[in-house]
Amino acid sequence: MSGRASSVDGANLRRVVGASAAVVAAVQAGTAVVALRRGRRDYADAAWGPGLAAVALTSAALGSGDPGRRWATAAVTTAWAARLERLMLGRVRGTDEEDERYTEFLEGDGPAAVVAKVFVTQGIAQLAVAAPLQLAAASTLPRTPRRWLVPAGIAVMVAGAVVEAVADRQKARFMERDRDERPDVLDTGLWGVSRHPNYFGDSVVWDGAWLAAAASAPGAWTFPAPLAMSYFLVFATGAKRTERRMEDRPAYRDYQRRVSFFVPLPRRSGD
Repeated sequence: MSGRASSVDGANLRRVVGASAAVVAAVQAGTAVVALRRGRRDYADAAWGPGLAAVALTSAALGSGDPGRRWATAAVTTAWAARLERLMLGRVRGTDEEDERYTEFLEGDGPAAVVAKVFVTQGIAQLAVAAPLQLAAASTLPRTPRRWLVPAGIAVMVAGAVVEAVADRQKARFMERDRDERPDVLDTGLWGVSRHPNYFGDSVVWDGAWLAAAASAPGAWTFPAPLAMSYFLVFATGAKRTERRMEDRPAYRDYQRRVSFFVPLPRRSGD
């Protein structure tokens, strides 16, 4: 192998992608069965982290690429997913009512439509977002300084996971306070520099996964994967939806004027 180039084992990549698709299908199918039986389509939220962890672990186990990169990215992804899963399960178990997002989105839909619109779509999204992990698992590393993108990417993944975890913990502590005593909005800690620091941290995790994959030249072409994740977090299921739900509150409109929407930035001057 040339010291300036890296290659992908095509046969191994097909094996990794095929196995990843199989495990994602199993996760989504199992969740769909439980969700439909219990009339809680929002159980789909609890399948997001495990599906991505399953892809990461499958890729690490079956890949023929650099073992350090395979298992390091799998370890960070699994740890990230485990924390997210605890959070999602707590939310689902904390109420007997389905998340209104699903109720509105799926109004009038039968089981087949629910499976297609929620579980099949989510499975495809998981495979797309995890594309850097799959490609990296079947790729060699170059003998050039570019290989240092691997530890850099891992560090970015860890940093994003920490930001997300800290933001979620700060929000949980805020919500635990007596309703009569807590402020109208959470605008301290990470929430004082970004209105959605947990979503931002989540997006950074997958930016880091792409960066680690990009140490192998073909991995750089998976850049649509982190872009897709950011799109999901901002527009599809995350930040913008929250903004629409909260913007009728005067305190939140003031918060919008003072604090950055997504990327953490200093508060606007004069605040």
